[in-house]
Amino acid sequence: MAEKIDLDRKASFDHVEEADLKDPESQEKRQHGDAALGLIGDERVIVTQEDNDRIRRKTDKQILTILVWVYLLQILDKLVMGYGNVFGLSEDNHLVDNQYSVAVTMNNIAQLAWQPLSTYLIVRVPARILMPCFIFGWGTAQACMAASHSFGGLAATRFLLGLFEAGCLPLFSIMTAQWYRRSEQPIRVAAWYSTNGIAQIVAALMSFGLGHIHSDKIASWQLIFIVVGGITVLTAPIVYWRIDSDIAHARFLSTEDKAKAIERLRANQTGTGTNEFKWAHIWELAYDPKTYLFGGLALCLNFGATVTTSFGPTLIKNMGHDKYITALLNMPFGALQFLTIMAASYATQKFKLKGPVLAVFMAPVLVGLAMLYHVNKQPVVNQKVALAGYYMMAFLFGGNPIIVSWMVANTAGQTKKSAILAAYNAFNATGSIIGPLLFKGKDKPRYLPGLQATLGVFAAMLGLIAICMGLIFVLNKQRERQRVAVGKPAKIKDTSMTTKYEAYGTEGSGLGENALLDLTDFKNNEFVYLY
Repeated sequence: MAEKIDLDRKASFDHVEEADLKDPESQEKRQHGDAALGLIGDERVIVTQEDNDRIRRKTDKQILTILVWVYLLQILDKLVMGYGNVFGLSEDNHLVDNQYSVAVTMNNIAQLAWQPLSTYLIVRVPARILMPCFIFGWGTAQACMAASHSFGGLAATRFLLGLFEAGCLPLFSIMTAQWYRRSEQPIRVAAWYSTNGIAQIVAALMSFGLGHIHSDKIASWQLIFIVVGGITVLTAPIVYWRIDSDIAHARFLSTEDKAKAIERLRANQTGTGTNEFKWAHIWELAYDPKTYLFGGLALCLNFGATVTTSFGPTLIKNMGHDKYITALLNMPFGALQFLTIMAASYATQKFKLKGPVLAVFMAPVLVGLAMLYHVNKQPVVNQKVALAGYYMMAFLFGGNPIIVSWMVANTAGQTKKSAILAAYNAFNATGSIIGPLLFKGKDKPRYLPGLQATLGVFAAMLGLIAICMGLIFVLNKQRERQRVAVGKPAKIKDTSMTTKYEAYGTEGSGLGENALLDLTDFKNNEFVYLY
């Protein structure tokens, strides 16, 4: 039976430290394990349902609200280039041929190039330092983009924007994993990722409003870039003041609540955070098939996302609407994004399945692409059908939070988590690089070859989902054999996925001992993969 640690007395922690000094094996664990080991050592802490709910609410208020706001700004800074193009960016920068596509792509090239260093920084630098630096950097780059008067200037600032944004999604995903139980993660990922849809609405409204400001000294697109970039820059010091890196360093939790917050995550088996970079985790990532399967899903999904983020406003404008109506017509698309992201993540949390839900939400995307392709082949484009097909593509945004939460829940070890998320971002960037290049200037205004290629990519994505689920079945069988070999039960209850909090490891002795040792999912025989 779990023994309750006396958390009100500092002497109890001193006792843990003294025991560790006498036990070399315990010292080794603390040296290479999570920072949380310094708080609770090998002790088990009793956590009630009331404790669980209270700590989760505090974490939502202090951590999740920051993640939501910052991710909104990151998406907004990325999106406004599409609206800037509607308001004369290409003309004022004298862009010709595929130069707009290349400029859009520079963001993704920077993200792709920066991922190795991003992986290292996310592990080694505390989030409280790293996140404000990222924010200040990309906000400055966005504001400076307004000073561009040529392709070179636009490409350079867009590259810097991508450089500082490169670590955003991996960092946010890791923070979600090390603050929440696995059953809580999908809806939290959705909370910050759903700002894709909100950002579409905000960008449309800002573009519509700022686009009506006429000045001889500054163009509408420049004003949009300066306002959005300025808001981001001002956010950086606020984030430094509010955010905490991990549970062990949380200023908003008491010593007792820190220990309980750590204990409630024990069943995750994915760790609570450490600043030690481990090359063995990188090697394991290289031969882990999940790396390439999840990467393939990201590649496919973000291949299509480029159609909406960079070319969506342009496609609507080509349907015959002026620039102001074009901006407003993207608002329903943004609302659909928000709703589909929340619905998809709710479904994964409700049914405790990620692969099947992902497949269901990709089906409308295939239908929407088919509609766009078909209607653009006709001599006269039916605008209502084309717009409906475009809006159905909003379902693809329900896919990324599912993939991210699927990846995070199925990967253990701080360095490995950081690396697989960086790899995900690299595949993401690759898809976003290839996507715009297939929408060539010579194919205007209907872009039929690009739409046809995107249709094929999403069909292939459904096959990848099936392969992922097959691999997870095999990996779970491997972990069962590992447990039996060391005298543990083959089947263990994954309490990280229960709706109500349950203490982990009641089936047998020794369960839970690996949770805070920063082991990878391959090395941890108690790890249970999620479908």
